[in-house]
Amino acid sequence: MKNFTLKKVVLFVLLFTICTLQSQKLSKNKQALVQSIEKHQNALIEISDKIWQAAETAFEETESSKILSDYAEKQGFTIERGVAEMPTAFVATYGSGKPVISVLGEFDALPGLSQNPVPTKSPITEGNPGHGCGHNLFGAGSLGAAVAIKELIEQGKIKGTVKFFGTPSEEKFFGKIWMVNAGLWDDVDVNISWHPAPVTEADVQSSLALVDFKVEFFGQAAHAAADPWNGRSASDALELYTAGINYYREHVKPTVRMHYHIQDGGQVVNVVPDYSRLWVRVRDSKRSGMLPVYEQVKKMAEGAAILANVEYKVSLISGIYEVLVNRTGGAIMQKNLELLGPIKYTDDEITFGKKIQEVTGKKQLGMDSNINPLRTTLKNSGGGSTDVGDVSWNVANINLRVTTAPIDTPWHSWAVVACGGMSIGHKGMLYSSKAMSMTMLDLFENPELVAKVKAEYKERKGDEVYKAIIPEGPPPIPTKE
Repeated sequence: MKNFTLKKVVLFVLLFTICTLQSQKLSKNKQALVQSIEKHQNALIEISDKIWQAAETAFEETESSKILSDYAEKQGFTIERGVAEMPTAFVATYGSGKPVISVLGEFDALPGLSQNPVPTKSPITEGNPGHGCGHNLFGAGSLGAAVAIKELIEQGKIKGTVKFFGTPSEEKFFGKIWMVNAGLWDDVDVNISWHPAPVTEADVQSSLALVDFKVEFFGQAAHAAADPWNGRSASDALELYTAGINYYREHVKPTVRMHYHIQDGGQVVNVVPDYSRLWVRVRDSKRSGMLPVYEQVKKMAEGAAILANVEYKVSLISGIYEVLVNRTGGAIMQKNLELLGPIKYTDDEITFGKKIQEVTGKKQLGMDSNINPLRTTLKNSGGGSTDVGDVSWNVANINLRVTTAPIDTPWHSWAVVACGGMSIGHKGMLYSSKAMSMTMLDLFENPELVAKVKAEYKERKGDEVYKAIIPEGPPPIPTKE
């Protein structure tokens, strides 16, 4: 028993020494940022948990947006709500003059992923939404960074302006496109963003460009047995169209991805359907590669309509750019990750992570928050898509990923929701606040760094003229019945 107690004391002293040495590496201002986030940590966790519980989907994040904007306002930020014609979009601003450094906050959930904070599938309410991409952590973590920077500006330790962008509907309609189109980043020098992940790293990989569109077919209803010759089947057109997409897959580049979701294929079996609808998505590693595929897939809708002798309509939903990488900014973030060191997990948290891995058929490796060297930027990094890409083509952007779930966790799943509602997610969220605020501080304190980050942005952007891929008119806000 005495040996066990002695080991505990030695371990505590060792951890205390490591933490002390780590803090000694930080400047006074960076220490102040860490202290600020730790001072606000209970409030940030409460914000994250409330958004996790609300689990509101695209453009319906009324409560989540209010939680974040109200807290920012309470901390002294000036709030502009309902920006870019989106009721749940807002901008929180503090300070004046240059530089202007902004940070992104997302807060929308995904349909059908309701889950208790336990390591086995257990919906709170079957079929309800859940934060399967960790956006409850995303918004709260980014706000924590903005508040910490605001306090240094308030104390006169740094000069400039900090902005927190509350950005809705990342999972469906891509709200940032309309915010970019409204010119909300026009005065910003550098933008910072992060995303929950199974790893911690300065993110210098791109994403996939994407376009979403709706295809509808209009035919003639008839009795499916008595007089089918009087019918023109919209469902036939839909099947012919999806067959065309599937045959086309063989003849596109490996970087291309095509998906579709049949939203209406007819209502009953004994009626020749006069209407069908599907949601189609085309992606590629570059917008320039995506657009020709998009044009071809649109043409194929006309071909299917001709074959089935029906009418058709193609409607653009929205489209996004690939992320424009900034390695100069990534290197700044990398140094701050190395200063902070890895996240430490308890035995219970590691057990929680391993249980998720067991249940989802993965190796039981636990958690990974190692700080690896800055990775080479891959030519075609694959992965998903994000409307952060549109932001990155309008302002220099620095990205971060932070561990909030176990290694190899299936993303957009109940497992991510579970971790986002307990301490594994909370730790990652608070860590992101520290890493982002420290990177923002480097920019506030060193104008040369700002100039270098912006110079790389301009070089990588080149002659590309940004053009938002959105239909005419306002954002597609759901109407209340």
